[in-house]
Amino acid sequence: QVHLVESGGGLAQAGGSLRLSCAASGRTVSGLTMGWFRQVPGKEREFVAGVSRVGRATSYADTVKGRFTVSEDNAKNTLYLSMSVLKPEDTAVYYCAADPTYTFDKSQELSPGFYDYWGQGTQVTVSS
Repeated sequence: QVHLVESGGGLAQAGGSLRLSCAASGRTVSGLTMGWFRQVPGKEREFVAGVSRVGRATSYADTVKGRFTVSEDNAKNTLYLSMSVLKPEDTAVYYCAADPTYTFDKSQELSPGFYDYWGQGTQVTVSS
């Protein structure tokens, strides 16, 4: 029902910046809970940042707070993740996720299991 396509990944130096894009189709981004997750081989997929279906409230993992910013462009139906002051530990495959569920328990939106729709992922590599 919802198709997501990430782009914008690549190689960056420590301290540099990248902006990831998540183009959505099938549903409008503004009517969905949207999340960014990342995963390193051999480790669990972890929450990075998101925008809730409930009031468009944003949330961030402590590890990226102050460095990453999630935003939306409704005209383009696209979600963005602006990343700055990149660190080698930010290296991962970054995934965009979406779900239409309206929930008052915002902690649910931090779990990968909450989301029904996922993009293919885009690699971000930060060199030291």
